[in-house]
Amino acid sequence: MPCVDDWVNDPLSAVQGIFVQNGASGEWEKKVIEYFREKLKDTTASSWVPSLNDVPLHYLKPNSLVKFRCMIQDMFDPEFYMGIYKTVETAAKPKVLRFGKYKDVAECGLQQEVALNSAKCVTQERLTFYCIPVPGESEWVKEAYASASQARGNPSTSYTPSRHKRSYEEDEDMEMHPPKLKEQCAAGCSASQASGDAKRLEKEAPGGHQSFPNRTTSIDLNFPLPGEKGPACLVKIYEDWDSFKVNDMLEVYGILSVDPALGVINDESTKDGSSILDPIECMDTMEEQRVHSPPPSLVPRLHAIVTRKLQHVNPFLPTTLKDTENKDYITNIMPELSTVRTELLGFLTHMLLGDSLAAEYLLLHLICTVYSRRDILPLGKFTVNLSGCPRDNTYTKYLHRTIQQLVPSSYCLPMTLNNMNTLRFIPHKDYTANRLVTGVLQLASNTSLMLDETLLEQGQLDATGVRNVTALGNLITWQKVDYDFNFHQMEFPCNINVLITSEGRSLLPSDCQVHLQPQMIPANVEEYMANLQTAVVPSMLKKFRIYVSLLRLIDYSISDEVTKAVEEDFVEMRKSDPRSITAEDLHQLLVVARLVSLSAGHTTLSRERWQRAKQLEVLRKSRIQQQTHVNGNEP
Repeated sequence: MPCVDDWVNDPLSAVQGIFVQNGASGEWEKKVIEYFREKLKDTTASSWVPSLNDVPLHYLKPNSLVKFRCMIQDMFDPEFYMGIYKTVETAAKPKVLRFGKYKDVAECGLQQEVALNSAKCVTQERLTFYCIPVPGESEWVKEAYASASQARGNPSTSYTPSRHKRSYEEDEDMEMHPPKLKEQCAAGCSASQASGDAKRLEKEAPGGHQSFPNRTTSIDLNFPLPGEKGPACLVKIYEDWDSFKVNDMLEVYGILSVDPALGVINDESTKDGSSILDPIECMDTMEEQRVHSPPPSLVPRLHAIVTRKLQHVNPFLPTTLKDTENKDYITNIMPELSTVRTELLGFLTHMLLGDSLAAEYLLLHLICTVYSRRDILPLGKFTVNLSGCPRDNTYTKYLHRTIQQLVPSSYCLPMTLNNMNTLRFIPHKDYTANRLVTGVLQLASNTSLMLDETLLEQGQLDATGVRNVTALGNLITWQKVDYDFNFHQMEFPCNINVLITSEGRSLLPSDCQVHLQPQMIPANVEEYMANLQTAVVPSMLKKFRIYVSLLRLIDYSISDEVTKAVEEDFVEMRKSDPRSITAEDLHQLLVVARLVSLSAGHTTLSRERWQRAKQLEVLRKSRIQQQTHVNGNEP
């Protein structure tokens, strides 16, 4: 068995040791997973595993254990690979049993070939996820994860950090060891024919193929948000892939594969213009080959050993809150939440120019989440329309920067006419390339989305603009996005916190409108907002971040006694004035009461907090009515 450090630097040796000990017929695959899970149980173990999010790819050792914090953007079709196979020496004929799991290319040395007719050969299936960094992930999240990591990669011997991304394939000397390349190619091709799926087994290129024109210039990394940076990755999943779905957030521990041969298929043609793959054997279009086999220097492969679903990406919270130790953490921190709430409320009040009521509602909005669904109705959503914002987008820009400092992931969408008519909001299926082309609304759970209507101008929405506005309305009302599959639409439930900033009432639906009433008008808004952000001490800012993320994850309940009291109160309000409150108003009150309770660190509703929720709603509606009288055109 390998020494302690080898499981990170040379995980394939650890797998090989387990494979040899247990044999092909044993439970070696299960024991491999158990081995690495046991290693990662140590509280500091994961910090020694380099992360694709933090360390440049050229500083990571090929075939080492790495981790990746990501979101599933697309799922490709299953592929076949040689799970177990035998190689045979062409001269002496001794056969060696090998495993193909966690590898892209069949391991076949000089003067060896794969014994395809061996009874020991086993063809298996795996799934490929196209994964990207969590869209809109805040800088403080990235910095916190990077600073907590003990792993600092060294420049790879394959290529140096001074090279361009493309150079992994373009600059590598493809004539080094040509016999080995040819042998591995032969092994790969033979295995592909044996499995009946030549299009899926990635293989080595012929030694003579040396030029790689326009290698990465046309590669689209398919990030949902404009300006996003970071690595994309093809994650190979071997177990329990049915438990994952598109837009899930994952933390993957796996074996990094950046073999230059994996990008050869990306070439549009060979020197004479003919296709690399035999069209009879390969059913893929050239476009699909290009998208599904991008250069590994740009989109590396990661063979997953341990994969964890993430509820959140806040680095200051435990990954899961279900463990006994983490439940103790919650119990200990709950008494502090009331104090943190007071500090955060004061901070938001200053950000909202002294408006404490608007600050209350913004705080409630920041901690809301869809905790359940009843039929098609999402429970827990709380979209706030903050009207009365200055038309100068300086204020809304700094307001979003404030939100970025508090939540793990967010995005501000300026609702200009050009954006509405040109941006792609809804993901759609490209059947030619056989991939899901992303859109702005393909976001991870609990992303904060700010829609800035203060930038709206007069003009005409075209067909794309109308579809985009409709998509935003469906997102807000039903917490779903209907992905376009050309011949039909597929409904993808989501959990996105939407905040709308506007001058008057928003054109979009919302759960509640809060009209901003500034108690002060700073002479220089930009300077005032910038100073407020720097005034918060780092220790308190960290508490704010824990507070917002934690309260989205905590369970909440209402006792039978309080439920009865709420029902009686509703009947009394209806008696005094039947038009004063409707069933929709009651639902809204219950949502506000839930958030008021959680914001104070309470997981159950009390009569006092029910009354506080009613009081907030009365103040909010009264303010809107006053604004309606002031502005006759205000709805």
